[in-house]
Amino acid sequence: EVQLQASGGGVVQPGGSLRLACAVSGVTFDDYAIGWFRQAPGKGREGVSCINSSGRKTYYADSVKGRFSISSDDAKNTVYLQMNNLKPEDTAVYYCAAERWLCPPPGSAGDKMDYWGQGTQVTVSS
Repeated sequence: EVQLQASGGGVVQPGGSLRLACAVSGVTFDDYAIGWFRQAPGKGREGVSCINSSGRKTYYADSVKGRFSISSDDAKNTVYLQMNNLKPEDTAVYYCAAERWLCPPPGSAGDKMDYWGQGTQVTVSS
């Protein structure tokens, strides 16, 4: 059974930081690109960041470049999203998802991702 377990969400003040984790099981971790997506209330889902399977090339949405960093710990089958200088507009449910080999196009909503995690809430508020 394929499982993606997202964790690390919470409530933080503007300018604060959080680190999300996506633990992957049930697939060959090295064969999959892992992406982070988010959905705010009343808005559509948007791609935030992604890391490819091969070479671990990374991608970021323009709105998070310079603030968010994605990384992979292959020994733990886990992908992390370090989020710094958080803004109220980053408030959303964050999901991780997996797709064989390559990341979807930057900004994609991830409709073709193979597997999804359950989501973790991030709230940025003073």
